[in-house]
Amino acid sequence: MDMTIGLKTIADASFDSVMITSAGRKNEIIYVNKAFEKLTGYKAKDVLGKDPKFLQGPATDPATIRQLVKDLKAAKTFEGRTINYRADGSPFIMHWRVLPVKSGRGASAKVENYVAIQRVISA
Repeated sequence: MDMTIGLKTIADASFDSVMITSAGRKNEIIYVNKAFEKLTGYKAKDVLGKDPKFLQGPATDPATIRQLVKDLKAAKTFEGRTINYRADGSPFIMHWRVLPVKSGRGASAKVENYVAIQRVISA
């Protein structure tokens, strides 16, 4: 079985929002599932290539974002809660986990992508 196809099938069927970004300065979105579209109101075609920061707004907790950046720079998994915003501007509280995806093994492993899994905890 092609693992890429199998993992895409799982992500597409997930009740949770899944986003995959490239690692690096741009952190461009390269994949979102249908649950992301339902949660945020943004269509995949409108977000691919963008930095996920556009989901943040006035009530997004800066301390949580600083912790996210710190954990990802250290190639660690991040888990937290914050407020993000839908396409219509309405806020939602989400719990999310961001995992680094590495290529290679051991000390030479390099973070290539991040997988973010988001779940609404309050409307």
